[in-house]
Amino acid sequence: MLRILRCGVFGLAVLTGLFSVTPPASAAYPDRPVHWLIGFSAGGPVDIVARIMAQWLSDRLGQQFIVENRTGSGGNIAAAAAISSPPDGYTLLFVAPNNAISTSLYKKLPFDFLRDTVPVASIMQLTNMLVVSNAFPAKTVQEFVDYCKANPGKISFASSGNGTSVHMSAELFKVLTKCDMVHVPYRGSAVAFPDIISNKVQLIFDNLPSAMEQVKGGNVRALGVTSPQRWPSVPDVPAIAETVPGFESVGFYGISAPKGTPSEVIETLNKAVGEALKDPKLVARLTETGGIPKPMTPAEFGKLVADETEKWRKVVEFAGVSVD
Repeated sequence: MLRILRCGVFGLAVLTGLFSVTPPASAAYPDRPVHWLIGFSAGGPVDIVARIMAQWLSDRLGQQFIVENRTGSGGNIAAAAAISSPPDGYTLLFVAPNNAISTSLYKKLPFDFLRDTVPVASIMQLTNMLVVSNAFPAKTVQEFVDYCKANPGKISFASSGNGTSVHMSAELFKVLTKCDMVHVPYRGSAVAFPDIISNKVQLIFDNLPSAMEQVKGGNVRALGVTSPQRWPSVPDVPAIAETVPGFESVGFYGISAPKGTPSEVIETLNKAVGEALKDPKLVARLTETGGIPKPMTPAEFGKLVADETEKWRKVVEFAGVSVD
C-alpha cells in the first residue's frame, strides 16, 4: 500500500512539474495590448494609415493595437521612446522616410536607427504631393517656379517637421529649381493646413493621403506629385519631374521594433501584416489614401530602410541642411 501511495505521489509530482513548465495558451504573442508609437499628430497621413492597420491587427490577433502620437523632432521623439522600450514586441514604431532622413540630418541623435531597431514589416509605398493655397497665383509647376524666382524669399513652405520627407522634398525642389523659400516646420501636416488654407504659408509637399483629402475638399490646389511618374490613384496630376528633371521623392510606411525583439514576435507581426495586405477591404482603404500596398519580408524591409537612409544622406549633403 505504501509503495502504491509513493508511486501515486511521484506521478502527481511529475504531472505537476509538466504543467508548471508548459506555458498557457494565453502566453502566445500577443497576450496583452500592443503600443504602436507614431511620430506625428492625429489626423495626418501617418496617423490615418496607422489606425487603419492597427484596427485590422487588433481584430486579427485578438489584442488591442494602441496608436500613440508622440509628436516632435521630425518623429525622433517617438523613435527614441520606442528604442528605449523593452524589446518584447509590445512597443512598436511606425517607420517612414523621416527615420531614414534623420540619420544624417540630425547631428545629435541619442540613437542610431539602423543599429538600434529591427525591421518588422513594410505596409505601403506612397508619393508626396505639392499643394498650394487657393490664393496662390501659380496653377502649374512651371508657373510656381517662375513666381518663386521672381519673388525670392517671399514664399514659405510648411512641413510636418524637420527631417520628414515633406520637408526634404521641398529642400530637393529648392536645390533643383534654385527657388528661395522659407521653411516653417509644424508638428504634423494636419496642424499645418489651416495656415496653408489661409495663405499664411503658401504650400506643402505633403504625403498623398492628407494632401488628397484637402484637395478633394477644395481647400488647396494640387500642382504635382513627387514620384518620377504620375501616380496611379491621381493620374490627372502631373509628376513634378515632368517640369523639373531628376526630381523624385517616393516614401514608404512600415513597422520596426527595438533591437533584441524576439524573432518569433517579428515573424508573427510580419505574417499578420502580409495577410492584411491581401485583404481586399483593407487594400481598398489603403488605396483610398493614395498608397500602394507593399508587403515585404523583414530582411527586404530592412534593406529598403538602409537604401533610403543612404539616398537621403546624399540629398541632405547636396542641399546643405542640418539640424542640431
